[in-house]
Amino acid sequence: MNLMPNDLVQVKSPEEIVATLGPDGTLDGMPFMPEMLPFCGKQFRVLRRAEKTCLEVASSAYVIREFVNNDVYFLDGLRCTGADHDGCQRACLLFWKADWLKPVQQTRDQASGDFGEHCLSHKFPTKTTDRRYFCQSTQLLASTLNRPLTKPEILQKLARELWLGTVRLGELLELVLAPAFRKIRDRIFGRPRLRGTLQKTPVGNLNLQPGELVEIRSLDEMRETLDTKGRNRGLACDIEFKKFCGKRYRVLSRMDRMICESSGEMREVKGTVFLDGHMCLCARVFGGCPRQEYCYWREVWLRRVSPSTPS
Repeated sequence: MNLMPNDLVQVKSPEEIVATLGPDGTLDGMPFMPEMLPFCGKQFRVLRRAEKTCLEVASSAYVIREFVNNDVYFLDGLRCTGADHDGCQRACLLFWKADWLKPVQQTRDQASGDFGEHCLSHKFPTKTTDRRYFCQSTQLLASTLNRPLTKPEILQKLARELWLGTVRLGELLELVLAPAFRKIRDRIFGRPRLRGTLQKTPVGNLNLQPGELVEIRSLDEMRETLDTKGRNRGLACDIEFKKFCGKRYRVLSRMDRMICESSGEMREVKGTVFLDGHMCLCARVFGGCPRQEYCYWREVWLRRVSPSTPS
């Protein structure tokens, strides 16, 4: 299939999907996860083709790779709940191999049936060891080609996305020019960083809940929460956050536990939330990444806004 954005597709049944999987529960290295079972037999719109993805190869170092067979799609609004992975709250967009989908010509063809507790759920492993989880995020190395994409290849993919309408011309230029500008600037003047002076950094105690209104603090206030490497409990505070300072957003969800992509282990997280509409900046990744990962916000970088407070 060569699916286009906004095409209507139907997720195949669990039996059909199992037939595409190897003994390890993957297709071309990509796992089908039990969190995806509730979507079987239902229809969704194609959000975009996942032409590429970013992978963390070292601390704060990323490469861009292509999926094996280049046949992976995102469906509009479908994110992992983490329900079968001990409550991981990363809310990753789900990857869908083309062999798990079929095009729909008429909406009346939609199947009815709930496969959420399907008897084949044991076919989809969630761990490889007692500590290491098995999911689409932890298997990105296995499900992508064993080499980073070159800049010409990334530009070719961006041109395709422009033609499909996945990105607009202004977005394309920003995805190409902004990382290039930052790299040149960093080589000449050094990379600007937001650094603090603390040896032990604080944990937020706002206990923010979904729907609450918050305001992002100033860079000076954020600096007071950072160590000499510019981190709060290991999480970097990017100087690019300056564009959001003073603005108000709704809390989308809390982030109390997450599966680490590189190690596959569960991490407990304190004082961290997602803000509605705030995706990963990909500020230094040439060509950007389509995964739409949520940006992590420490509570100490935010202040609660009461409903009566004027904007």
